[in-house]
Amino acid sequence: MPRLVATGLGCVRGQRDIFHDVNFQLSAGEALALTGPNGAGKSSLLRLIAGLLRAPSGRIELDGGAADLTIPEQAHYQGHLDAFKPSLTVAENLVFWIHYLGSTAPPGAALEALGIAGLADLPAGYLSAGQRRRLSLARLVAVPRPIWLLDEPTSALDAAAQARLAELMRQHLAGGGMIVAATHGPLGIDATELRLGNAP
Repeated sequence: MPRLVATGLGCVRGQRDIFHDVNFQLSAGEALALTGPNGAGKSSLLRLIAGLLRAPSGRIELDGGAADLTIPEQAHYQGHLDAFKPSLTVAENLVFWIHYLGSTAPPGAALEALGIAGLADLPAGYLSAGQRRRLSLARLVAVPRPIWLLDEPTSALDAAAQARLAELMRQHLAGGGMIVAATHGPLGIDATELRLGNAP
């Protein structure tokens, strides 16, 4: 059974010690909710796991994952910004990510799963904030990867879209996936909490 393991992990940004000696173990089918005040390092920890930052101390390992792939190659990272080209349609944006991430899946099922299939032919520049977030999240469904790294995934989503996302996360976990999510509120799934920083 795959396990994502962080041992003695530290993070320094701009000569400031953000956090140190962070440890956790996450097995297939489990979720970890990163909580804490702004500036505590929730986003930085996600970026460390995603390989976008280098840890000055400690290590992150995926035991039982694909031996020929790095952790970032087995993970989806969803940050604060929604990556899309405004001039391309909703479907064209998702097709780009599907091809870029090495898949050939048709985009329709993923758009349907996020409730935006009816917007497939609309230029992405016309989408609302919530629709843009759902388009970004659609690539998690379109290109299966075992680890989801989500930074405030419910941001800009209304109650119905949050419920839809929670169901997708539960399905991902039920299939043996793992989720690490930075959040200030409930995710709608069972998750172990890892609090960073001091209580406000």
